[in-house]
Amino acid sequence: MTEHHRTQRWLIVGRVQGVGYRDWMCRAAGALGVAGWVRNLGTGEVEALVRAPGDVLDRLREACRSGPSAAIVAEIRERDVAEGTDSVGFERRPDATGR
Repeated sequence: MTEHHRTQRWLIVGRVQGVGYRDWMCRAAGALGVAGWVRNLGTGEVEALVRAPGDVLDRLREACRSGPSAAIVAEIRERDVAEGTDSVGFERRPDATGR
């Protein structure tokens, strides 16, 4: 029996913009088979929508606490969401500011 998939919205806080975080997260999530997306916010944070079994999300979250070598992650705020994602894989989306 396969584990139930969960969908969460993550807000990754710290020095996470301008350090290759989104590209790094796309690779990390893709390697784990996580569906969803990641984008920069105008507030300096990174936002992600992630969908996978809970144990897989736990592994990705642990990896995201470090991120790429130049990143300094202060915290990851997460919440379960009812919305799904139509993403088959994991994609880098344009910044929320439209850039």
